Amino acid sequence: MTGALLLGAFAGLGLLAIAAGLAPRRVSLAEALEAVIREPRPPLVTAEEGGWAARLGRPAVTLLAGLGLPTRGLRRDLALLGRPPERQLAEQATAAITGMLLAPALAGLLAAGGVIVTWQLPAAGAVALGAAGFTVPALAARQEAAARRAAARHALAAFLDLVVISIAAGAGVEAALTYAGATGRGWAFTQIRAALETARLTRRPPWEALGQLGHELGISELTELAASITLAGTEGAKVRASLTAKAAAIRARQLADAETTAQAATERMSLPLVLLFGGFLLLIGFPAVVHVLTGI
Repeated sequence: MTGALLLGAFAGLGLLAIAAGLAPRRVSLAEALEAVIREPRPPLVTAEEGGWAARLGRPAVTLLAGLGLPTRGLRRDLALLGRPPERQLAEQATAAITGMLLAPALAGLLAAGGVIVTWQLPAAGAVALGAAGFTVPALAARQEAAARRAAARHALAAFLDLVVISIAAGAGVEAALTYAGATGRGWAFTQIRAALETARLTRRPPWEALGQLGHELGISELTELAASITLAGTEGAKVRASLTAKAAAIRARQLADAETTAQAATERMSLPLVLLFGGFLLLIGFPAVVHVLTGI
């Protein structure tokens, strides 16, 4: 029975691969134009080749890519992490196949020990574990990207403070951006310096490069910063006051996020205490309940 399940699973994957090859995903006009007009940018971080999971699942990358995976949001998260989409798809495929094989393997071990289970249970377990194995790596990538975006917001607040100080010292907007970007260290400042250098080489305004960087990384604060500087440069607004207000807004949002995270952690800590208290009450009241029931 386990062999039949495996053969059926591989046959289904083969039919899915044939269907994806005969009807590949059509690229939208917006995606095609974006691929043509997008300017080359340096890699965010050095892309790793991946371990055995990426190598094992590499044959399934073409099939999954033909289905339109990964999604646009996940692609943005992977770009933020400097991880190729092919490696992510390979790891997801390996995790899914491993999950699908766990339930039939466990059923086989039970059968070898003399415990016979019906085929419905291994089949349902294979489907559930396969879906979980395919989803968990994507969720982990999203969590890593969210953590990196939070760190980038902290660095952006410090970057804005440096820009304000440079403007107060008499530097222009472009010079202040360049000085502030060259001062800081870390991943976020590296990306800001790369964007400013790209703007300098392509003779574009630096705030446009910062806005493009914020759009690619999914950091709305960078996009809003570019819009603020553009407004200040075209309509004569007070750049220093605008950037100071933006830095204060970022800090206020970070403080609100920290308070929300602390409250969520407090609520999660209360759940084990409630369960422990409930178990303690059950332990105390169980003899009395048994005595009453047996007395009746």
